[in-house]
Amino acid sequence: MEQNGVLVLKPMPEFKMEAYDAASGHYTEVSSENYKGKWTVICFYPADFTFVCPTEIAAMNASMNEIHDRLGCEVLAVSTDTKFSHKRFVETEPLLKDLKLTIASDPTGEVSRKFGVLIEDLGIALRGRFLVNPDGIVMAQEVQAPPVGRSVKEFIRQIEAHQHAHKTGEVCPAGWRPGKKTLPVNTDVEALTGRVGDYITIEEIMS
Repeated sequence: MEQNGVLVLKPMPEFKMEAYDAASGHYTEVSSENYKGKWTVICFYPADFTFVCPTEIAAMNASMNEIHDRLGCEVLAVSTDTKFSHKRFVETEPLLKDLKLTIASDPTGEVSRKFGVLIEDLGIALRGRFLVNPDGIVMAQEVQAPPVGRSVKEFIRQIEAHQHAHKTGEVCPAGWRPGKKTLPVNTDVEALTGRVGDYITIEEIMS
């Protein structure tokens, strides 16, 4: 299996794909140009008509009021299936009723390969999730083998933390959520160097 390596802190790979827009019920085309200047998640999954995949897509869709409406983050799902397969998958899988997401088609594996998630001998993608900031830079990536689904709640936490860090210059400790302490290295780097434990306790980190 060929991998392109870690994409974090690198520009999001450029792409253009046919897609199925579940919200409108029509085929469309998407490209990396559509997402410039926006917080974006590109979410690869192995295949339509499988078992873990619809649970992940449904969980992401159920959280769009948080991810898209509140946090302003665009979402694009991608697999190596055709746009025709995507349409049928959405129409037949009960978990995908009222789906609002756009699902892009990467039948040649070109885009999955650019993101480093293509399983070459199977022609399907790993579970790869990439968070891109408005400057087009990949800020986080999570890649898992097909048997285990990903947590949308944890991903929302990561979006919140990266957006806060991007806006303020502060950094976020383990498990950070809005309202908890950040580490103001942008203003107090000398005071914090080697003394983080004087500023934040393990109890605060784990709470």
